[in-house]
Amino acid sequence: MPFQLPPLPYPYHALEPHIDAMTMEIHHGKHHGTYVANLNKALEGHEAAEWPIEKIMEQVSRFPVAVRNNGGGHYNHSLFWTLLKPGGSAPTGAVLEAIQREFGSFDAFRDAFTQAGLNRFGSGWAWLIVNAEKKLQITSTPNQDNPLMDVAEVRGIPVLGMDVWEHAYYLKYQNRRADYINAFYNVINWDEVSRLYQQAVK
Repeated sequence: MPFQLPPLPYPYHALEPHIDAMTMEIHHGKHHGTYVANLNKALEGHEAAEWPIEKIMEQVSRFPVAVRNNGGGHYNHSLFWTLLKPGGSAPTGAVLEAIQREFGSFDAFRDAFTQAGLNRFGSGWAWLIVNAEKKLQITSTPNQDNPLMDVAEVRGIPVLGMDVWEHAYYLKYQNRRADYINAFYNVINWDEVSRLYQQAVK
């Protein structure tokens, strides 16, 4: 089956006041929808059209740049929607212990993750990943790249991603990326982060 736009697990307005309904509607339906359409077009007739998106990411250097850009856009956003939750939640259990172990405290993690988002010049993503040593690490990528890609500077399994493209926040926050990042912490689905972490460290 060609790649498809996954439905949002909540209504467009569900993340307000932190992320507004119009931003979510455009971000999901238009931006992510376009990545899916262009990925299918780029892979038309290729055996990789049947692969899981993760497998394509891990071998993305084999493919044309259209697959890197649109495949990354599809993978990143498909993950991103699941990492958001109306009202957010709090980190607990193994993932919180790992954050405290690797960063010293949750506040120290938050400061470092915020800086990863603020310091990403132009468009891109901030990530919390499980690296090859099964430890948590913060990194960032340009454009629609992600840490699964074999071209990534720092590779690992993403457990939290934050979109810092302007299309993720500009309607509400204009150029105030810091305000958007602060709001983002109010809607993180830490239950899903925890699940992804436990899966990644097995």
